[in-house]
Amino acid sequence: MRNRNAQLVSAAKTALAHAHAPYSRFPVGAAILTRSGAVYTGCNVESSSYGLTICAERTAIFKAISEGEREFEAIAIIAQTAERTPPCGACRQVLMDLAGNIDVILAGGRAQPTVLKLNELLPRAFGNKNLVKAKRRS
Repeated sequence: MRNRNAQLVSAAKTALAHAHAPYSRFPVGAAILTRSGAVYTGCNVESSSYGLTICAERTAIFKAISEGEREFEAIAIIAQTAERTPPCGACRQVLMDLAGNIDVILAGGRAQPTVLKLNELLPRAFGNKNLVKAKRRS
């Protein structure tokens, strides 16, 4: 597990170098591990309109899904900060919808990476189960 996490953090760090963050100046890298053992990386890519920006976590999972992956084990996230950086709310929701309650490895700074389950970052997540209940009421 520790070796897996270190490899994911290393891949996320490599992706971080490709970030395009001229507006926020907050580059982020991510690497997601599929159940098949493949690793897909992503970085944030910003647009001047901000709303069209995509985060590193979503880049990584969208790349994986576009290549046919549907089952995930873990994602590592790293930023150039002293503190570990968790995924934003939009990324938490997308990850929960598409990957489920995977391990989230938060890296950065000099401290050891922290591993949390996604449901610790997004408790009581909205999802398909909520949509099914809403459909039954109508």
